[in-house]
Amino acid sequence: MKLMLMTILVAKVAFSTPEPALEEVKAKFDEAAVQWHAIDVVNWPAYPYKPEVEFRIMHSETEIYLQYHVKENGARATFDYDAGSRPYTDDCVEFFMIPSDRDSSYFNLEMNCIGHGTFHYGPNRHERHRCGDEIVSQIRRESTLGSKAFGMREGPQEWTLTIAIPKRLYAQVDLDLTSFSGRTVRANFYKCGDDTAVPHYLSWNPIPIPKPNFHTPEHFGEIRFE
Repeated sequence: MKLMLMTILVAKVAFSTPEPALEEVKAKFDEAAVQWHAIDVVNWPAYPYKPEVEFRIMHSETEIYLQYHVKENGARATFDYDAGSRPYTDDCVEFFMIPSDRDSSYFNLEMNCIGHGTFHYGPNRHERHRCGDEIVSQIRRESTLGSKAFGMREGPQEWTLTIAIPKRLYAQVDLDLTSFSGRTVRANFYKCGDDTAVPHYLSWNPIPIPKPNFHTPEHFGEIRFE
């Protein structure tokens, strides 16, 4: 049973170039006063730890922009490369979205706290296509923790990860995905860490199932692109 359906209006912004520098993206988030949203749903009582996590999202004609802000006890970053990485074992933020009205495939972007990770798509958890470096390298990202693996850090940690995803990457499942403007799609946002000091699994939209599993498109919320 689905508990609720969260909804976000994704603001549309303009830049002077199709792929602006991430410094421009970060400035635009503030200039446009883009709203923060909490990733604070503890779906599984066996994993009660809840770091402070929020995200915001906006888009331009050519890209989708995400920014995550996290405050937590300790941080883990063991992967400083994309190919073959398992970002969900580190302190990780994720964005799952069904971009097409004509294809049930959803994309999952998973990035650890230093901005390395994976981009997959497919109709369910077991039928996934893992995009190679030629695709993932087109996703620009920058973390306030840098980009080099540091293993485990103890004590209070705070970090921000900014991500720019070219919309053309979603055309892998639907060639007509040239613009998201005016469209409503299903999506969810997550924070996790399988092998962190305190494993945790938080979501934006609730996931009312017995065991941790983010691959649940039936429990995605809605995002509406301005």
